[in-house]
Amino acid sequence: MLDNFKTHITKHFPYLLTSKVAIASSGGIDSMVLTYLCHQLQINIEVLHCNFQLRGAASNEDEIFLQQQTEMLKIPFYSVLFDTDDYAKKHKVSTQIAARELRYQWFKAQKEILSFEYLLTAHHADDNLETFLINFSRGTGIDGLTGIPEINDFIVRPLLPFSRDDIFQYALQQNIKWREDSSNAETKYLRNKFRHDLIPKLKEINPGILKSFENTKNHLKGASEILNNHIDILRLDVFNKRGDEVVVPISALEKLLPKETYLYYLFKDYGFKEPSDLVSITESQSGKQLFSDTHRLIKNRDEIIITPLIDNVNPSHFFINKEQASVVAPIKLSIDLVGRIKEEDQHTIYVDREKLKFPLKLRKWENGDYFYPFGMEGKKKLSKFFKDEKYSLISKENQWLLCDSENTIIWVVGKRADNRFKVTERTEKILKIHFIDA
Repeated sequence: MLDNFKTHITKHFPYLLTSKVAIASSGGIDSMVLTYLCHQLQINIEVLHCNFQLRGAASNEDEIFLQQQTEMLKIPFYSVLFDTDDYAKKHKVSTQIAARELRYQWFKAQKEILSFEYLLTAHHADDNLETFLINFSRGTGIDGLTGIPEINDFIVRPLLPFSRDDIFQYALQQNIKWREDSSNAETKYLRNKFRHDLIPKLKEINPGILKSFENTKNHLKGASEILNNHIDILRLDVFNKRGDEVVVPISALEKLLPKETYLYYLFKDYGFKEPSDLVSITESQSGKQLFSDTHRLIKNRDEIIITPLIDNVNPSHFFINKEQASVVAPIKLSIDLVGRIKEEDQHTIYVDREKLKFPLKLRKWENGDYFYPFGMEGKKKLSKFFKDEKYSLISKENQWLLCDSENTIIWVVGKRADNRFKVTERTEKILKIHFIDA
């Protein structure tokens, strides 16, 4: 196996031979064999171990065993202790998901601390088949049937071409010691049910099932690449970037058949994976919204708008005192006393300073807001102004208002000033307010 492993590394991952590499190890047979193989190839490795405290004394014994083995091989060893059950309860996730989140968070942190370039995991061909069957049983798109990726960001899985039996035989031949995890024998976990019940039967029916699966996986991976290339080209054609927004004309989506399939692949990268919801929003009234973990999708008249979800860490109100010459909030305003009116445009207004009640306030619009638009008679509800100006829901949310201390609107910033603060013949102090549109 060593020769085959060396050939595989040299052909597909030659950079590992000259890089600083970490190995995620449980102390089980797979990660111990991976450690020995890399050690034999003189790869610069260190071992990372997570103690999840899920198996009582056995969890601590795993850690002690690994520490002894790495000391014997003169390999740096790092471990961490997790209260996995507590994390699962606090975050309302299963124990398996909690362990996964904890270990990958720690691996990313260790990458920065220890400055290794790649993290190796010991996933092998049988793991790949199990993942395929799990995804297949739950229902998935074509990407879910292409198996575990060999490379994902900084994580590399060099044992994927090798079977569980290959690994077991090598461990016996080389007298490699390992720890048995008793939970691997329990069939309460779905993966273990496939591992102990279904896959042995498949191997009995077809002893070459792993090879057959490898061929099928490669065909699916090729088909997935063709599909993804087509979707990328289509996105370039119909997804239009507008600042932080992505705007998609619904008319372009209506031409695509089968509609649900196209919508799934077009929007899944934004976290929207329910085709029926996507179809529904294209046929709904304006203002309908969908949320994923990372994005918001909004129906706005004859288009779909996608925006990233941003934590609202900034206050919604910003105050401006008399002495301030500028304010830098999510938008930037400059404020100057001037002798006369020069140029005036949407980005610049001139107001009578004596009519202003300080401190001024920058805020977002609220229901019931109204103002007296400059150049018009009477007042107008801001909601009506937005409608007349054909604002989208996103545009309404992003619009800033400059108000006085009594919440009276002075300026719909960048759009229209209020008539009540205009400069007249009786004005003694003219204040120029300029919006810098970054």
